[in-house]
Amino acid sequence: MKQKSEFTILERAIQTVDGFSRVFNTLQQQMILRGQSPSTLNNYIRQVASISLHFGQLPELISEEEINEYLTALAQRPDSPSRSQFKHAVYGLRYYFRHVGLSARAVELPSLKKELKLPVILNRSELRELFKAPRLLKHRIILTLVYSAGLRSHETINLKISDIDFERKTIHIRQSKYKKDRVVPLSDYMAKGLRQYLLVEHPQVWLFNGKDPDGSYSSKGLGWVFSEALKKTSIQKDVSIHSLRHSYATHLLEEGLNIVTIKELLGHAHIATTMIYLHVAQCPLMPVHSPLDTLYAQKSWNAPDMK
Repeated sequence: MKQKSEFTILERAIQTVDGFSRVFNTLQQQMILRGQSPSTLNNYIRQVASISLHFGQLPELISEEEINEYLTALAQRPDSPSRSQFKHAVYGLRYYFRHVGLSARAVELPSLKKELKLPVILNRSELRELFKAPRLLKHRIILTLVYSAGLRSHETINLKISDIDFERKTIHIRQSKYKKDRVVPLSDYMAKGLRQYLLVEHPQVWLFNGKDPDGSYSSKGLGWVFSEALKKTSIQKDVSIHSLRHSYATHLLEEGLNIVTIKELLGHAHIATTMIYLHVAQCPLMPVHSPLDTLYAQKSWNAPDMK
């Protein structure tokens, strides 16, 4: 029998808060029907569960003043994770109140200003240092693959061996964000590393075997691989596994690839999302000029007589 400390927040809320089990099942069904990410449900419902446990009842039975006091305390905590918890608590409560038909209470919750932060980019020297840091070949391959193809964490752990086409030099990313497939190039250098990894590790279905019930790797495990490798380097930047995706996009932009193509490679729904990399890319500056000057730049072409 589990001790109280061993129960997750969700398990404790389901067992101790009257009506929470029903609410949890309904929210779960709604997110599946709408095709929303399971991680979205987990982030939202955990915060709703925390609030329900704190007050011992469902959110609609808690006064507006009490909820505001709870959110204020969460926002004022000095540790950085509290900001993320505060954001998920607000979003989770909004989703919850709309689900139970209390849209007015959802509107009354505090607004969240979008933080306009530029992505932190690892330079090429830092990437080389990072990729050689792990002792295990599997971990070196994982980190290098994320950067080489600009992958999100969940895309990496959902890759199957069959998604790697060595002959066509492609990686097929299936049903990612926005329920879209996309195909990205497989680097020759990456293909060589993957072939060596497959010979050594012998994975069966998933490209990276893990400890999840279905045999796949976990996002938490992926983050751990990155953080452990980072500790062995001299890198002082505040980065995460997602910084490899940011670095991929920025380096492609710096190497002259057009931003529309980069948008497709990243699987972004809107070009505005991709344009953030214009602010961090170190692209060579071209002097202001008229395109007419380059139209006749080649000597084989004769400019019209302008007299």
